[in-house]
Order: sequence, then C-alpha cells, then structure tokens
Amino acid sequence: MNDQRNMILAVVLSVVILLGSQFYFDGTRPPPPPPDATPATEAQVPGSAGTSGSAPAPAPATTGEAQIPTLPGSQLPTTPGTAGRTDVLAAQPRIKILSSRLHGSVSLVGGRFDDLTLARYHETLDTASPEIILMSPQGAKNPYFADFGWVGGPGVTAPSGTTLWTADSDTLTPEKPVTLTWDNGKGLRFIRTLALDPNYMFTVTQRVENIGTEPATLHPYGLISRHGTPEVTGFVILHEGPLGVFDGQLKEVDYDDEELQKKDGVRQSTTGGWIGITDKYWLAALVPDQSENVNTRFIHFREGTLDKYQADFLGRPLAVAPGASIESTNRFFAGAKEVKLLDGYETELGISRFDLAIDFGWFYFLTKPIFYALIYINDHLGNFGVSILLLTVLIKIVFFPLANKSYRAMSKMKKLQPEMVKLRERFGEDKARLNQEMMGLYKREKANPASGCLPMVVQIPVFFALYKVLFVTIEMRHTPFFGWIKDLSAKDPTTIINLFGLLPYSPPDFIPAAVNIGVWPLIMGITMFLQQKLNPQPPDPIQAKVFMFLPIFFTFILAQFPAGLVIYWAWNNTLSILQQWVIMRRAGVSPGGGVKKT
Repeated sequence: MNDQRNMILAVVLSVVILLGSQFYFDGTRPPPPPPDATPATEAQVPGSAGTSGSAPAPAPATTGEAQIPTLPGSQLPTTPGTAGRTDVLAAQPRIKILSSRLHGSVSLVGGRFDDLTLARYHETLDTASPEIILMSPQGAKNPYFADFGWVGGPGVTAPSGTTLWTADSDTLTPEKPVTLTWDNGKGLRFIRTLALDPNYMFTVTQRVENIGTEPATLHPYGLISRHGTPEVTGFVILHEGPLGVFDGQLKEVDYDDEELQKKDGVRQSTTGGWIGITDKYWLAALVPDQSENVNTRFIHFREGTLDKYQADFLGRPLAVAPGASIESTNRFFAGAKEVKLLDGYETELGISRFDLAIDFGWFYFLTKPIFYALIYINDHLGNFGVSILLLTVLIKIVFFPLANKSYRAMSKMKKLQPEMVKLRERFGEDKARLNQEMMGLYKREKANPASGCLPMVVQIPVFFALYKVLFVTIEMRHTPFFGWIKDLSAKDPTTIINLFGLLPYSPPDFIPAAVNIGVWPLIMGITMFLQQKLNPQPPDPIQAKVFMFLPIFFTFILAQFPAGLVIYWAWNNTLSILQQWVIMRRAGVSPGGGVKKT
C-alpha cells in the first residue's frame, strides 16, 4: 500500500471515528435486564395510569405475589394542549419560585414543578429576549413537569395530580423553603417540604403522619413527564432524550429507541445514581436518596395524537403505624448542564457520576480535562474564542514531536515524488513490478509511507475530544469572538449569497442552507487546501481528484457547524501549515513541489 492510500485511510478513519463511534458504542452497550429480573415481591416501577387517556397498566402480579402499585395518573388529554402557557398558569393557585438562576412556580394543584425558566439563559443573544423555558404545565403546548408523591397500598388514599395542597408561604427562595400539607380525611396527613439551593437543585422532603387507627404502607416515587417529541439537533455525537446513571453505569435511550416502545419500557433497579431527560444544554433529573434501592423506568406511549415520555423511580414500601410517621427525601435538578456545577453536586451530595449528563463521549478521559483546561484559560483571558486558539497552540506543542515525525516523513515522500512518477511511467502496466520498484525505492531512501500518517492517527482521539468540548458544552453558547461572530455555538452568520452582507438583502428561503457559506468556513477551506498542497501529491489521477475535492467537501459540511469549531479547525490548519513549511524547507524540499535548489 503506497503513501497516498495510507493517507486516505487516515482521513477515512478520522471520519469513521468522528461520526460513527456513537453508533457503534451505543450498539455494543449491554441490554437492560428483562422486566422479570426483579423479584415479583419487590415493588416495580409502574405505568402512569389516569382516569382518562391512561397509559398501559402493568400486568397484575400472579396469585400469592404482591400487587404491583400504580402511580397517580397525569390525566392526559387525547390531543395536545392548545391553551396559552400564561393562561394555564394563571388558572391555578401557585407558589412563586424566585432565585438568581430560576424563575417560575409550583402548582398547588398536584404540587408539581411545572413552571420553570432559566434566569441567566435567554432564547437569543438579546438579554431582553424571553428566558429559556424548561418546564411547562399540563394543558399548555408540550407539557413538561416533575412530580413527587406516594403510592398507597389497598385502601390507602394518597395525593394525586388533582390534590389541592395548602402552603405555609406563597414564595419559594433559596433562603426560604415552603411546606405543603394535605389531609386525606382517612387518618393520614401528608407533609411536603420544598427547598431550593442557589443554583438548580430542589430538595423534596416528604413525610406521612398516621393520625388514625390503622397502619398503612406507601411507596415514595418521583417522575418527570414530557409530552410531545422535542426537536433535537440531530447530530449522532450528541445524545438528547432519556438518560441516567444506574449502579455507576450510564444508560442513554433515544426518543425513537425500540426499547422505549416496549409495554414495560426500560427498567433498572439501582442504589445511587439519577434518572432524567436531557436536551443539548438543559437537564431535568430525579435524584433519589443515594443510600436507598429504587426501581427506575423509562417509558413512552401515545395518547391519541400525543406522545408522552416518562422517567420515574419507585422506592421501597414504608410502613407507618398509628401515631408514627415515615419520611423520604429526594432531589430534583432542573437547569443548565454546567460541568463545574454538576461536579460540585457529585462531590457535595454524593450523586454518582452526575457529570455524565454532559455527553463527553467515548473519549471522556480526554474530553473532560481538555474542557477544564479551556475553562481555566478563559478565566484568565476573558474571551472564549481566544481561549480556543491558545488551547490549540498548547495541544500543538504537546504533539510537536509526533507532528515533526509525520511532516518529516511527508517531506521525504514529497522529495521522492519525481522518482515515483518516473517508476509509474515505466511500469504502470505491470502492477507487481511497479510495487516491487516502489518498495526498493523506499528501502534505498529509508522512507516509510506509513510513518507519515500513523502519528496523525494517534492525534485523532485528542481532536475528537476537543471537537466534543466545543460542540456540547454550554459555556460556548451565546459567547462572542471578534467581529461578526457573536455566538460561537451558532454557525457563521455571514453568507456568500449576499457577498457577506455587502449587498442589502437576505438570502431567499428557497436557497439550501448548505450553500449559505460564511467567511470562516471559506477560510477553513482555503487553509485545508493549502495544507493539502504541502503534502505529497498522489501520482494516481483519480486519487488526486479525490484529494482536490476534500477541501470543498469539508467547506460545505462545516458551514453548518458552530463557528467555534470552524475557527478551531482553520487555526489548527494554519499552525500545521507553518510547521510543515519550516520542516520541508529544512529537508531541502520546495513547499511548492519538487526538490529545493541549492
């Protein structure tokens, strides 16, 4: 195999790793345990049944086994809600949530977290634009809420989604918790205390007091319910949907996953960990008591025209005797996936691997340190774009020996290129003789075609890790660079269609997005072309055309990628060009081709 084929192999391998690793590793994860893996005498995570439009109910236990409890129904409509969010919120009594990072309210009907917006994150670059809406109430478009409560045994009346609670305050703040109470009129008093930290973590402490004469048994539960399939970014390197950590292992389930469509959903028993639903930047997660064993579940079902996705957990049964009380404490995270914050919760609250809510990918051991290095640099420079440039330089320094070896090998191959062309002209019809003469030439000149691409292959994991950092971390969202780049997480806003803003009109809607190429993608394409010209050119015309096409191909592809990624790629190419040019000059090879005259 000659040097050009090795180079093509390196390019193909890069693309395969970049775009295919998620598919492969998702497919090789072990399947979840079957529904009957948990003994029938233990409480199972149930279906969310309702009085109208109920979900498929779990099959009852067989004779002699404990009956599987059922969570209170969410009373789903058979069609999506059409009422305005503001109108729905105004129709119920509520406790106002007020902190520096969260705004919203808790409904006293059902006691649900169904109205949360992120105070520091806005829909657009304009800080006057609406705050990001994370949770929405049932009855509005695309309801998304969290609920905690108790599942009662036979004859036990527990709070439901229609229960009207009484609150001791009308405002919940980080300094002031709120306590809700409800009496079922049958000897049980339910008390729920809601507390909020300065960031995005709620603590829900539930207590049941038995003021009657009969004992009772109840299971604590928590659920996150999302109605409607959300719009996702569609990139295979980023997971969006149900996920959680169970017994220290990450489990990710896509919205269209076949496992999720099963009647019993995806079930898992765990001690410690968490379960929730994630978007690219936002997370809603239930955090059960880390010392308690709970049964968890992801499930999807359709109610009329409405899809519903649910992540829930069910705790062990707790018995409360007359005159006694029981208590269960769990947590609910609703906010931005800031890695330092998630790491802090993991340390302070003992939440197992909470940072995995951020999709750091298979190269986690590289991605996370690179991210912290980028944050450290940004803390000192104050510009995320400049921090990307400096980090790229530092990575180049680390890989300087490998890159030098690669570029020296390429320079030697380019120096031999005239001889290789002559051999192809002489023995082009005799492939066996041509390969023999090529190997002889490599041996005489001590050249190894593979030595030029193997060092590059070693650097692929680092490139992929940096790529993931720039793509998935919220810290790059709405962060400016210089000039026209106001948001490093969005594509370059300029377009060649109107000469990058020189012409006073916007591109027509019928023009494909891929054609709207901005300035930075063009810069990246040019640097890629220049770097390619420094490499040994393929003697085979077909291979040469393929390599000529690659810069054009990547220019169109990267035109839709976040500007931060494109800037990084262009800068990385520029540094590589400078390094390779110097090495070629020292090796006596003209960067324009051929041997340098002396």
